[in-house]
Amino acid sequence: MKHATNFYIDGKWVPPQVARLFDVINPATEEKVAVIALGSEADVDVAVAAARRAFATFSRTSVEERVRLLERLIEIYRKRMEDLAEAISLEMGAPISWARMAQAPSGLDHLVEALEILRSFQFDQQLAAARVTREPIGVCGLITPWNWPANQVMAKLAPALAVGCTVVLKPSEISPLSALLIAEMVDEAGYPAGAFNLVNGDGPGVGEPIARHPGIDMISFTGSTRAGILVAQNAAPTVKRISQELGGKSPNIILDDADFEDAVAKGARRCFNNSGQTCTSPTRLLVPVERMQEAMLIASKMAEALVVGDPTAAETQIGPLANATQFQKVQALIASGIEEGAELAAGGMGRPAGIGRGYFVRPTVFGNVKPDMKISREEIFGPVLSIIGFRDDEEAIAIANDTPYGLSAAVSSRDLSRAEKVARRIRAGMVHINDAPLTASAPFGGYKQSGNGREQGKFGFEDYLEIKSIFGLPERVASEASTRTSAPGYGETL
Repeated sequence: MKHATNFYIDGKWVPPQVARLFDVINPATEEKVAVIALGSEADVDVAVAAARRAFATFSRTSVEERVRLLERLIEIYRKRMEDLAEAISLEMGAPISWARMAQAPSGLDHLVEALEILRSFQFDQQLAAARVTREPIGVCGLITPWNWPANQVMAKLAPALAVGCTVVLKPSEISPLSALLIAEMVDEAGYPAGAFNLVNGDGPGVGEPIARHPGIDMISFTGSTRAGILVAQNAAPTVKRISQELGGKSPNIILDDADFEDAVAKGARRCFNNSGQTCTSPTRLLVPVERMQEAMLIASKMAEALVVGDPTAAETQIGPLANATQFQKVQALIASGIEEGAELAAGGMGRPAGIGRGYFVRPTVFGNVKPDMKISREEIFGPVLSIIGFRDDEEAIAIANDTPYGLSAAVSSRDLSRAEKVARRIRAGMVHINDAPLTASAPFGGYKQSGNGREQGKFGFEDYLEIKSIFGLPERVASEASTRTSAPGYGETL
């Protein structure tokens, strides 16, 4: 890529303050496919200064102006969707069919949703003699992971730009190519210089300086709980707002009246999607204890039928893990499951048969897993399913909640009333009943150590807005203002 060793700052592609190069590795071949520059605190300072200058004017733009910019960005995103899918497949190993069907389009979904919300969002409301108004929070530091590159960038960038914030983005250095393409799209869309800035880098070099920078008003971070704690610690001295989507260990409860074969098969398939590298992946499959062997057989057939291999091949369903570190971690956790006495029903250690290189993992199923085993408690982030038995609904709920995480969960039952009762008792931010998909307008986020804040729809907008109460307005003026569906630009005179 022509901009790979530059950063996008203040509307221009610029070289780093100090050159430090980093190889981007294709995880399917373990070969270098690009070289990027890693930034430093000095680069962050330049980007933040540009964002602060831009905020003074971009925050004052009208809703209509921001609608036009989003419409243009959506048009360009659609035009470059294939480029984005190919970049994602190359940098993090997603099968090209999956990159085209899910990875690249997920970013577009956030843009379209942000546009629809912006057109009708109530920035002002009247409470007695006070006008409550919502204003863009300021300069936002966006730190995103490698597993869903376009999705995670746009889940943050779309609402931030929609409400009038300016941003400094640090994508994962593992998957930077898609973010560079997105920067090109933002530039082509005509956003003002400094409204969007991109600095590539690693956590210590760029992530930590963003988190602690006094010129940044908010951090939106997606990644591991361990990294999220470090971000929060660095952000604490400047008391900036932090929105975090962190780890997960999602339970999938198959109640005794469910369509058992269908529910187990779909649960296993969803666990293996994206090579298991999804924070909401239903990696703990909870089944009635008397049906354990049946569940193991169904899940094993699903695992063994999956086509694992070259991401560029149309028939491939499961690609490699994104990097060598993740490969070693998953191998170690599979080994721990075997050592702790879980029953290996499919897969296991090593690469699939016939694959000699690349970070490929065999889709793995463990049965008779105990809730205290490491594979039941730690986020694996690989295609590994743990099947746990329960005796009744109460025990299923207790096992589901016995985790420091609380991002997502699932329940299957023919009785929707029963399923809802179970869902309401699970301590998680999202619960899917009978394999129901996500809805873009519904809030996305978790409880406990899975984070705080919410993304998507109007809930995502609210994370990027400050709330101001204005007292003493005449009732007539106040009532007129309360009818507005879109506030004037920040600072504009009413």
